[in-house]
Amino acid sequence: MPKVKTKSGAKKRFTLTGSGKVKRKHAFKSHILTKKTTKQKRNLTHITLVSSADMNRVKDMLNI
Repeated sequence: MPKVKTKSGAKKRFTLTGSGKVKRKHAFKSHILTKKTTKQKRNLTHITLVSSADMNRVKDMLNI
């Protein structure tokens, strides 16, 4: 049997924590930043966890 490959887009965007949860970055922080407030851009900087509704989908993409 051949090896199962991970989705290359998913492995660039998600990382695992020590307890097995999946970390992600916020969207809307890459361009058109002039119309966003400083508070909004600052709050988009923080790293969060993937929601439980999407956890199985992301783990399937990462083959975990």
